[in-house]
Amino acid sequence: MGEQKESNKIQYKGELNLSEFVIPCYVLEDGRRVLSGRGMQEALKMVDDNKTASGHRIQRYLTQKSLNPFIFKDKTPGHFEPIVCYDGGTQINGYEAVVLIDICDGILEARKHIDLSPRQAIIAEQCEILVRSFAKVGLIALIDEATGYQHEREKDELQKILSAYISEELLPWQKRFPDVFYQELFRLNGWDYTVKGIKKRPGIIGKWTNKLIYEQLPPGVLDELKRVTPKSARLHQSLTVDIGQPELSAQITQVVTVFRLSDNMAQVWSHISQLRSRQAGQLELPFEFDEDGHTKPDAD
Repeated sequence: MGEQKESNKIQYKGELNLSEFVIPCYVLEDGRRVLSGRGMQEALKMVDDNKTASGHRIQRYLTQKSLNPFIFKDKTPGHFEPIVCYDGGTQINGYEAVVLIDICDGILEARKHIDLSPRQAIIAEQCEILVRSFAKVGLIALIDEATGYQHEREKDELQKILSAYISEELLPWQKRFPDVFYQELFRLNGWDYTVKGIKKRPGIIGKWTNKLIYEQLPPGVLDELKRVTPKSARLHQSLTVDIGQPELSAQITQVVTVFRLSDNMAQVWSHISQLRSRQAGQLELPFEFDEDGHTKPDAD
């Protein structure tokens, strides 16, 4: 076994569920999306007569003379090279995700022009099924969701989780927050900003949001909002458009600025306390921090 390439280490992993079959999938540290070679073979039904998938079956089909002109029509052999990646000490053989699409395209193109063997015809049928599945939602998006390696999609998942766990009266306010507020909150606490990581922190997210934003509005505002807002209404409905809502936005902007200037949550609280003490006296420490300045796990 050769030396492990740093870029070939698996950072996220999951399973691509395509109803009839499941393909293990991974995201490497350099961002490449990879599918399990064995999983691809099973999905394509590249099996022997005894229904077992050979570890080298993909390469054997890629080099078949009848399929070769169509699969390699505008691709170099290097494009279809397998990737050896590592999940800790475990070696996994796979292919970049786009290779599966290109294999499907080549075999479907071959079906248009030549008579396929019975086994090739079965594979072509699978290719058609796969291509249709990918067209519906997008291969990369599927892998990102399965592994938790999400970017823009993370914010949608966070919204769902917050909606499920944050008290109803806070939800109208929460929806006004920019995504960077939560991204920074996770960074400063050393938490993973992924679907899996977000699901671990619903309670503490609400507590920190309440402490940093709602309780930092001008003295008396939050109490007055609670007093004048009917139980059937939302707190934000009592905010004035000319003063109340801009004040909320200004507080969020101030906190995000502090977030970006800080390395951990302890520093954030120190900065917020200094800013606030000039107006309303010393603030009570809301949570305990560990040696890294992160909120202690038992706080949530």
